[in-house]
Amino acid sequence: MKKWKKALVLFGQFFQFGCFTFGGGWSIIAQMQKLYVEKEKTITSQELLDITSVGRSLPGTMIGNVAMLYGYRVGGIFCGAVCVIAMVLPPMIVLSFITYFYTLFKENIWVMSAMTGVRAAIAPIIASAALGMVSSSFRFPPCFLLAAVSFGLYLFFHVSCVILVIIGIISGILICEYYEKKGVNRRDSDAS
Repeated sequence: MKKWKKALVLFGQFFQFGCFTFGGGWSIIAQMQKLYVEKEKTITSQELLDITSVGRSLPGTMIGNVAMLYGYRVGGIFCGAVCVIAMVLPPMIVLSFITYFYTLFKENIWVMSAMTGVRAAIAPIIASAALGMVSSSFRFPPCFLLAAVSFGLYLFFHVSCVILVIIGIISGILICEYYEKKGVNRRDSDAS
């Protein structure tokens, strides 16, 4: 019975996330950061970053994968499926409604103006989620440099995401090995 209660709570939370999915998956990550990391403290920022990284690496939509991974972490496969269904339901309902009345919405100045405002409001939400995860999730100082180099390679030199992930994996292993050999753990590196 406890699993059903947990699934019901997760359904409500992810249904609410799904209602505010404007801006793509990163806006949901921001909401998850606020609820699960800062308010409920059920996961750490590092764990959310790990879930997000794995979710982005798997086939399918990032946020569907993140919902499944978080739900699975909290309550197994059943809760994972509940999270995905709850998160997908609101956009599916809205899209069905918009599709049915597409021509009316397309020509309505008020609807188009509202969507312009929504897009402008989502940008700082996405930026705050990214900055929050970056500032609190890197284990060692060289990770900040790795993130900056990866950003530059992607933005200015159009390096493939696959190559960047491979570089990240190799660099992460090397950085962690270096610090482990020095006997430095996360707490020690945070203090310096």
